[in-house]
Amino acid sequence: IFGDFIAGAGETYSRNGYEMILSIVDDQNEEAIYRGLKSRRAVDGVVVHGPTLDDPRIPLLNEIGLPFVVHGRSSGSQSPYSWLDVNNKRAFNRAANFLYDLGHRRIGLVNGLEGMDFAHRRRSGYEETLKSNGLVVDPDLMHTGEMTEDFGYQSTCNMLALAKRPTAIMTSSLISALGVRRAIEDAGLVMGRDVSVVTHDDVLSYLRNGADIPIFTSTRSSVREAGRLLAEMLLAEIATPTGTPQNKLLEAELMVGLSTGPAPKETT
Repeated sequence: IFGDFIAGAGETYSRNGYEMILSIVDDQNEEAIYRGLKSRRAVDGVVVHGPTLDDPRIPLLNEIGLPFVVHGRSSGSQSPYSWLDVNNKRAFNRAANFLYDLGHRRIGLVNGLEGMDFAHRRRSGYEETLKSNGLVVDPDLMHTGEMTEDFGYQSTCNMLALAKRPTAIMTSSLISALGVRRAIEDAGLVMGRDVSVVTHDDVLSYLRNGADIPIFTSTRSSVREAGRLLAEMLLAEIATPTGTPQNKLLEAELMVGLSTGPAPKETT
């Protein structure tokens, strides 16, 4: 995901005569790194990635006066800041309602780490939809962790082993969705017939969701386009550091693919 993001951002920076510096540091040294960047005037501005629910980087950057923008949001932050985010709650609300309309009543969730703001919002959209449709929120059908193929696989194996297995599964990553599909097939089931799958798709250049017809039904939002837009926002922050914070909320498209279908009659 990060590679596609910086590819989009790089297009904007180069067009405007800026260079991009990538810096990866551990959490213990992060404050010192930011203060050093500011004191040495090493950079004009910063993009903050992967915000947590109450991200300490936001008040820190406001304090030291380094222009910055956030890719995502931090629900608990009281400091003003500029951000660009996907409407993750609404995306998963729409996806869950789509599955409900297909007759699914046992819907699983394979989510990212829920200390991350995006994953918290996706779970909120999922739970809100289940409750509004009179469905029980079952902890056995909810899994949170690093969004890897193996995590998708293991989480799905656990759910399919339940006495009442899910007829549909929602996942936060196309990579995790590959593991979900592998688990469904290993159980002798057919994705889209026995178990439906909806995933979030960042439109990654190296991992396409099919060609003309999507393999997975998905909530789709281009992370490369997010990189372009957020870079433009950062350049505006650099030009006018005392201006009003900018906020952009992108809506994800719901793209119907081959991975979803009506709930099996015997389990409805």
